[in-house]
Amino acid sequence: MIIAGIDEAGRGPVVGPMVIAIASIEKKSEDSLIELGVKDSKLLSPRQRNIFAPKIRKMVKEFSFAMISPKEIDDLRDRKSLNEIEAMRIGELLNGLKTKPDKAYVDSPDVLAKNFAKRIHNYLDFECHIVSEHKADLNYPIVSAASILAKTVRDKEIKKLEKVHGKIGSGYSHDPDTIDFLNKWLNEKNSLPEFSRKSWETSKTILDKKFQKKLFE
Repeated sequence: MIIAGIDEAGRGPVVGPMVIAIASIEKKSEDSLIELGVKDSKLLSPRQRNIFAPKIRKMVKEFSFAMISPKEIDDLRDRKSLNEIEAMRIGELLNGLKTKPDKAYVDSPDVLAKNFAKRIHNYLDFECHIVSEHKADLNYPIVSAASILAKTVRDKEIKKLEKVHGKIGSGYSHDPDTIDFLNKWLNEKNSLPEFSRKSWETSKTILDKKFQKKLFE
């Protein structure tokens, strides 16, 4: 029996992509992930995640990623909810596996966890039992593995941006470094960077403050 785990990194940030990772493994081999010590990526340090990630890639049967850019998120949100966008990309990842899993575990962003499974089923071209639960990244080792893979990929994307543009921070709205970066960019270029999510309330607030200040001046 083959099982798959799916999780995302970067769902909420105002800067950078959302990365969804999928990993599959033979059910009988899942104990190897437990022995490795995988857990939800948020409970691990960046160093620990970077140590685990290459080991996970060698241990699992298959893995792949979907990277959704800020522009794509903004464009799709005109027609779809973020939950629907995520379900669509998860469906594509499952369909793209060479060996289709019998069961897939996913960390649900929907308030009603089972509703997310229904969303995913709408995009599948094969039969697969979807287990959609809150905190699946804590409860299922294969989802923890996917969580680690997704987080390390997103972290690398942020580092790439920082090499070009300087300190960005985590990309989350609660990060002062991120807000400072966006304000500085806006003041210098009179627009927000293409790698920020314009549909986010954080972006709208920053733009509104700038616009109101200009009106006042």
